[in-house]
This record gives sequence, structure tokens and C-alpha cells, in this order.
Amino acid sequence: MRVIKFVTGVPVTASRNASLTSSGRGYCVKAIMNLGGNTNAAAFVLNVVDTFGARAVFYLKKLEEEKMKKLVWVVLAVVVTIGLTGCGKGGSAKENETLVVGTLPTPHGEILEHVKPLLEEQGVTLELTNFDDYILPNKALADGEVDVNYFQHKPFFKKAVEENDYDFADVGAVHVEPMGFYSKKLKNIQDLADGATIITSNSVSDWGRILTILQEADLITIKDGVDLETASFEDIDQNPKKLTFDHSIDPALLATTYNNEEGDLVAINANFAYGIGLNPVKDALLLENDNSPYGNILAVRSEDAEDPRVQKLIDVLHEDEVQAWILNKWGGSVKPVDQ
Repeated sequence: MRVIKFVTGVPVTASRNASLTSSGRGYCVKAIMNLGGNTNAAAFVLNVVDTFGARAVFYLKKLEEEKMKKLVWVVLAVVVTIGLTGCGKGGSAKENETLVVGTLPTPHGEILEHVKPLLEEQGVTLELTNFDDYILPNKALADGEVDVNYFQHKPFFKKAVEENDYDFADVGAVHVEPMGFYSKKLKNIQDLADGATIITSNSVSDWGRILTILQEADLITIKDGVDLETASFEDIDQNPKKLTFDHSIDPALLATTYNNEEGDLVAINANFAYGIGLNPVKDALLLENDNSPYGNILAVRSEDAEDPRVQKLIDVLHEDEVQAWILNKWGGSVKPVDQ
């Protein structure tokens, strides 16, 4: 518990429910200066954000972007009010700590909603921030807007860290969503004609898994010595059907591409396939096999890798009952991972 003095000068007791990194503290000082504050104002704000963590940073970021100087103290008052509401009855010593997770609605968000009550029992309140693309969740993590993100597979994570110099850690995989090829024009993969067009993601980290599926279906071969996890379309050796590849589409738009009957086959990430009512196990003409290395992981800033809240989350997600629920919920088309 901490005692702070808000704008009125009245002492207020509040509990710390979210940690703030050194980079987050630096951001807050910069934000207040940009909003016309001085060093005294910055010191006051740091006192608030030390108490209420990531939520205060989030509101300051919005204020700075919109240059809404007059509202800064109002919003800070709201942040304090939110924090006080979370303090419960009389400042109990067993207050739940909030963990903010950036995620995709399906299946990630549904899995997290399922484990919310289990984490509440362990003193952690999950707060979900939903995204609908693959870029913003990592940016939000780097900017301190979320504590954890859960949306990406390992190769995507590795590439994002390398390209953006993120200081992130992978704290464990939760599930695999098999990549599938779907068609509005074909009922069986045997009907795929010579010269057919295959539309795929423009996400380079997906290309290896796409090419692996095609090679396992005997539609192409990859040059000897190429690591399949990092293979690109230039690594195709033999293409007996002279298939044409369009790999220019954003992953989030592939479901629309499929519904518009573009191309002959469309490779769609499972989470987007679920969004339009497709079941990978039942509807895909080609499906990734069970030994896929593309487990969807929990990612954190490296400094938070040992955060007890994060450890509780990954432990709950690996519980046998939770993994059985995942298998049952999606009929085996989302496969839990226990490490």
C-alpha cells in the first residue's frame, strides 16, 4: 500500500496493481513535458503511474497524441479513481494484481477468457486488449501499453524481434493453429489444375510453413539444404503443375480473398478461418501436420520474464483441464502445447 497526495492535497491510500518499467517512467516524463508540464508536474505524474502502472501510461499516450493539455489532470483523476475502485474494502492486503494482455479475439482471446476465473483465484485479474492485426500487439508491448501479448507463433516472434530490435522474451507456447488451404472452387485437392493460382500471406514468417505443406502434398519440392522454417518462394526447386503464387495479401484479408473466390487455393491462418466459420480439420483441402513448430506464444518485455503474474498465467494455460478444454472447444483444430 502507498499514500499519495492528489490534486486536492488530500492523502489517498492506493495499492500497486501494475508494475511500470524504466522505459515507461521515461515516457511519462516526456509526455508531461510535451503537454506543457514542468518537472514538478512530471514528479507528481510519476507518483501516480508508479501506483497505477500501465493504465496511466496508456491515458498519457492518448493525451499526448491528441494534444489535449487541459484534460491531463482530469484523466489522471480518473486513473486514480479506477485504482481506488480496485482497492476493494478498506485496503485488504490480498488485492488482485492486474495483468494486461494484448491478444486476438479468436482463439487467443477466448482461451484467456476461459482462464480468467482460475487466475482470479490466484490473485491475478486479466485485462484483455484485442487487436485485429499482427503489427500493433508487439508495438503495444514495446510501448508499455500491455504487459504480455499472445497472438504470434515463434518464427513470427523471432523475425519481429530481429527487425525491430525489440527486447522481448518468449515465456512459453500455448497452442498451435494449423495453417490450411481452402477453396470455393475445388472439392478435392486432386482437382487442382495445372497453372492454378495459390494465394498466400505476405508475412514472410509464414512462407516456410506454407511451402512445407505444399511439399508434403507433393505439389512442389524445395531446394536441398534449405531450412524449411525460413524458406521462401524463391527456394522452390520443382513445380510440376506450374502453380502460380500470389504472396502479396495481408493475413487479415485472406478470409475476404477466399469469400471473393479469388485464386484456386487460399492459405489462411486458423484464427482468421474461424472468423468466417471455417473449421481447419473439416474444411481445409490441405492442412498442416501435427509436428508444426509454429506454437503461439506468450511474449513479454525481457525485464518481465520472471514476473509472478506472467508465470501464473502460463502455468494455468498449461494445466491439463485447460488443455483438454481447448481441444474440445475447437474439435481438435486448435492443438494445445504444454511447453
